[in-house]
Amino acid sequence: MDIFTLITVVLALVFVASIVARSIRIVPEYERLIVFRLGRMVGVRGPGLVVLVPLIDSAVKVDLREFVIDIPPQTCITKDNAPVDIDLLVYIKVFDPALAITSVSNYITASTGIAMTTLRAVVGDLLLDDVLAKREYINSTLRAKLDEITDRWGIKVTSVEIKEIKPPRDVQEAMIKQMAAERNRRAMILEADGKKQAAILEAEGYRESQIKKAEGDKQAAVLRAEGISRSLELVNESASRVAANTLFLQYLEAISKIAESPSTKIILPMELVTGLTTLVRTVGLGERRESEKSAE
Repeated sequence: MDIFTLITVVLALVFVASIVARSIRIVPEYERLIVFRLGRMVGVRGPGLVVLVPLIDSAVKVDLREFVIDIPPQTCITKDNAPVDIDLLVYIKVFDPALAITSVSNYITASTGIAMTTLRAVVGDLLLDDVLAKREYINSTLRAKLDEITDRWGIKVTSVEIKEIKPPRDVQEAMIKQMAAERNRRAMILEADGKKQAAILEAEGYRESQIKKAEGDKQAAVLRAEGISRSLELVNESASRVAANTLFLQYLEAISKIAESPSTKIILPMELVTGLTTLVRTVGLGERRESEKSAE
């Protein structure tokens, strides 16, 4: 065998080996092969070992795993004509690999474009304040609209997340001032609450002290009244043990002292006059009895 024939055989073997290698595919679990035979789709193959007919079959690989599309920042105009930049993430997954290949030329590019236009449409129906405050609403609305469109491509939009919203510079400055004012308001409220609590505690303390003082004064008054009552009881007991004549004699001594004054009129109580008359009679009756005894 000459050298030319040897080279020809080697080249033929390499060509056949390359064709066989391209005809045998090992497909992972997360991938599928869309097989075309002479331009006509004959089905979805995989996972596992897939054998293609050399020079007749061709295959397109499709990844079934969920992946994310990072939408570049988009300048959107709100309903009140305020420009706002929004950075967006779209999570999608291929659920029908045949549709993803035959229905659209590039489903990633198509999904990115429809996400941009839908984002502008959704933001255009909202005011700036709503755009800043309703992220969850925007996310859910975008996901529903995108999923409705991409469903015909065999694509499922699993989630939409807004990374960042940048309002105009003047709006950012106003928001910063509003945040500072809100912090000052909260600080003033906390300070006022503290003063209020302190005043309440001080008032409660003063009230408690006044109550205790009043209770002490009441107790002292009760004790004084009990002392006075006891003293009066003792005086009454002492007075009850003194004879009536003795009391009238004391009245006479007092009257004699009053008579020494320069007054010309002396007013005596009726009870005292009656008692003195009774005393005089008693004394006179006693002297008469003594004289009768002496005469006997």
